[in-house]
Amino acid sequence: MPRINLLPWRDEQRAQIRNQFYISAGVAFGIAALFTFLGSFTMSTIIDAQYARNNLLEIEIKTLDQRIAEILDLEKEKDRLVARMKIIEQLQQSRPEIVHVFDELVRALPDGVYLISVKQSGRRLEIKGMAESNTRVSAFMRNLDKSEWFLNPDLEVVEVKDDRSGSNKNASEFTVTALQVVTNSEMDS
Repeated sequence: MPRINLLPWRDEQRAQIRNQFYISAGVAFGIAALFTFLGSFTMSTIIDAQYARNNLLEIEIKTLDQRIAEILDLEKEKDRLVARMKIIEQLQQSRPEIVHVFDELVRALPDGVYLISVKQSGRRLEIKGMAESNTRVSAFMRNLDKSEWFLNPDLEVVEVKDDRSGSNKNASEFTVTALQVVTNSEMDS
């Protein structure tokens, strides 16, 4: 029988299969590398786009924060102006009241009594004056009590001192407190 040596053919076939494997592996590696590069490039593009959106949002947020701060400043200014307007309105409404208060003080003042000072803190009036006698201070207190512009007159201090005018040596220096009556226009506001 003739002997045929098949080893070179098998070696050739093995070399061909090995080459095909290497080519397939190279193509597969190339395709994998291509997909990895494309995936990486796509993800990088998406991330860059998101960073651009985030930066745009941050810029817009800063702009809106500035606008909000301006709006808050304007609201504070508005509140301040409204408060001023209310105070001016109250002063306009109460402007005739002080005339009535002084008019009523003059009407309540008996002969022999004169005032040194009148201080007002809110609705509280502090009236300091001199009188020829304690009886005249009492008359002044009664007149204040009868007045429709004063409430709760209270005698704080009565001291016997020399009269500043020099006409009476035993004058009484007094301090009276009273509350000014709140008018209807102020109760409404």
